[in-house]
Amino acid sequence: MSIISKHRHAVALIDENNNHRTEVSAALLSFYDIDLYNDYSVAVSKITANIPDIILIGSSRNPAQSLGFIRILQQDEALAKIPVIFIANENNEKILADAKSYGASDTIVKPYRKSLLINTISALLNAHVEKEWNELPSLQQKALRGTVDVFNSIADVIAAGEPLDFASVKDACIPLVESIENNDFKSILNGVKNHDNYTYAHSMRVATMLSLFGNAAGLRNQERLILASGGLLHDVGKMLIPHNILNKPGKLNDEEYAIMKTHVPETVKYLQANGNIPKSVIVIAAQHHEKIDGTGYPEGLLGSELNDLARMAAIVDVFSALTDRRVYKPPMEAEVALKIMKEEMATHLDQNFLRLFRDMLYDIVI
Repeated sequence: MSIISKHRHAVALIDENNNHRTEVSAALLSFYDIDLYNDYSVAVSKITANIPDIILIGSSRNPAQSLGFIRILQQDEALAKIPVIFIANENNEKILADAKSYGASDTIVKPYRKSLLINTISALLNAHVEKEWNELPSLQQKALRGTVDVFNSIADVIAAGEPLDFASVKDACIPLVESIENNDFKSILNGVKNHDNYTYAHSMRVATMLSLFGNAAGLRNQERLILASGGLLHDVGKMLIPHNILNKPGKLNDEEYAIMKTHVPETVKYLQANGNIPKSVIVIAAQHHEKIDGTGYPEGLLGSELNDLARMAAIVDVFSALTDRRVYKPPMEAEVALKIMKEEMATHLDQNFLRLFRDMLYDIVI
């Protein structure tokens, strides 16, 4: 199972405005690798040699020059596929319309909030990744599109304080479970590893591997479907965690870590408020950060107090966290992650389940 992917997405900014380049660099440095250019002719050769994941173009004093640069990009077969954001100096309808007609994927008008820039970049990166799903077989395509749609809808219903339709979650996970039954799921894991919504990508990896784990443990189809659904929902409380904490490049301080840990009770609180959520799904969310020796959170449960499904979920969650691509770290090799889990987390994780999980991964060639 290949888990190798780029550490961070690459962003190229071409802008003759020194102050704006500095501001954008400061805003994005924690999330992306960024290359800055103030000269259009230099930028063309540089980005052709090292193609970024997204291109930002600041409007020049002569807008025709920056708009013309978009046209130049569209004439290159490789660069024409890269999303482009045009950043205008003012809300000029003609210039914005021209930018779109010349090939810009989206536009932003100064002054703008940092969050708008980050959200626009993330949305375009995800759209680019999701477009690649069109090349997958229909079942795997359905698994990815169904889960990302339902995951995005969860963010909306949580924000609106509305109940979750668990039937839609379960239905979205059916193609995933079927892909695992057909032993054709690796394209699903590969399909999410470069997705810019980390919470979705992590949750989908957990859902996939947890269902796979259930298959190895001999669980029935409906039980595997519950595992997949639990994996997809286990971290929904992270949607309430501030972006700067969720994606902080360095180690969280005590106050930030305390806030991060609230994602578990917030997830449980939300799921319990929905009367149609199976108890097993709630248990997975509630206990996936608990540890066998009682040092986990939020309840500090000890040994026999831990549900078997939660023991499985804890193993999958740790493995995924170690091997996930994050803005602040590259993905860890599977063998290294398993060694850490066996040797350094012996009192945290159920070692019998860990052996089964390790054997399962080796059977599918890690």
